[in-house]
Amino acid sequence: MRSIIMGKNIYLIALLSIFAFTSCKKSKRTKSDIDIEFTQDTLEVGYTYWWPESGPFLGQCGDELSLVFSGTITKLLEPNDDAGPLYNSQKGFIQIDEVYKFKDLGPNTYANQQFFVSDCFEGLNLNVDDKVLVFCYDYENDLSIPGGKSILKLKSTDDPLITSIKKYIDSDQNPTKIKKDRKLWEQYGLGSALDRILECAESASQDE
Repeated sequence: MRSIIMGKNIYLIALLSIFAFTSCKKSKRTKSDIDIEFTQDTLEVGYTYWWPESGPFLGQCGDELSLVFSGTITKLLEPNDDAGPLYNSQKGFIQIDEVYKFKDLGPNTYANQQFFVSDCFEGLNLNVDDKVLVFCYDYENDLSIPGGKSILKLKSTDDPLITSIKKYIDSDQNPTKIKKDRKLWEQYGLGSALDRILECAESASQDE
């Protein structure tokens, strides 16, 4: 009888431990841990080709990101002159794998679409099946993408770029939280852009 009671106690302790561990894991979810129930729809995002900057670190102090996700390129069309003399157009399609941030833009807010399309792919040297990290902004209350460094090729699904951008998002885009990642971003030509917004953040903290 005693062994049966002890067995039950051990079972209960094991159950409570699993519950506590699960609860702990849930409580540690961050802003960038977003659960998405994807719809089989396509998000079409305009190309702000005239913007002088691209990438995750725009503006003097870091413009707010409106949509950040990782995904897989599924299709690339041939470049064409549909945009006339404005820019070289190349349409590309990405299947969205994970979303790390989306901003409320009213009726134009990201609505769980699983596919992304834009015509900003010309000159990016990307291929079908490449894993990419994508940064979108908003322009005139709608999503936009400035091309260039706003679509970065990932080395793997657990690329350090994902860890770094999630830290940036979780800190409300505080660049001091990813200061140690400068060399990582420099590999993508974004070191000086990070330096710029770091200088702004550090200057602001000194003025407080």
